[in-house]
Amino acid sequence: MADATLAKLGKIAERRWGLVTTAQADDAGVSRKQLSRMASSGALERVAQGVYRVAGAPPLRHEAIYTTWLALGGAASPRTAAGVAPVVAAGQTAAVVHGMGDFLLDGLDFIVPSRKGTRLPDVRLRIGELSRSEVIPVDGLPTLTVERTIADLVAIGTDTSLVADALRDAVRSDRLTAPNTLVTYLSPIAQRHRTDGRTLANNLFDLAGVTPEGWNRD
Repeated sequence: MADATLAKLGKIAERRWGLVTTAQADDAGVSRKQLSRMASSGALERVAQGVYRVAGAPPLRHEAIYTTWLALGGAASPRTAAGVAPVVAAGQTAAVVHGMGDFLLDGLDFIVPSRKGTRLPDVRLRIGELSRSEVIPVDGLPTLTVERTIADLVAIGTDTSLVADALRDAVRSDRLTAPNTLVTYLSPIAQRHRTDGRTLANNLFDLAGVTPEGWNRD
């Protein structure tokens, strides 16, 4: 019976980094009491509130981001009408997932389509409507695209030097592939400062000391 239960959980966990939530387990007919027993026996390891790692699955880099996404219902809640995941990594959290910049996370940042409460500590949920073109899976985690992440960092008031560091990493690794799309994302932000998106992009590229391939400054 225990082997069959573990097999059920294993099928769920193999799709999500070796992790399984109590909600997913419940849907599979595995009770919280069973989960607790399996954790006590070493078959599971509790890694966050309501999230377990199956024994033998390797720990993830930045595991807190992935476990928090699961705990927020990222794998269980329905997609939006636009077909976007219900929980999307944003801001500095997205930059870390992309491997851009040198951020020391003091909290985790996600965009959700509507008001959503959480008791998880140090988690920021921002309400926003995202299109499918603004989101990309990174190792299976729904994340703002590189261009959208840079614009989001600017929008939330991140220190400009840190934004430039992230931008430099993105350009040098050939991951910022649509600079004109970045301009589009920056435009509404730039208007608040009585400038335009291209000028703001130029300023950021100058500060980062990089020029994306095919970039037209004018």
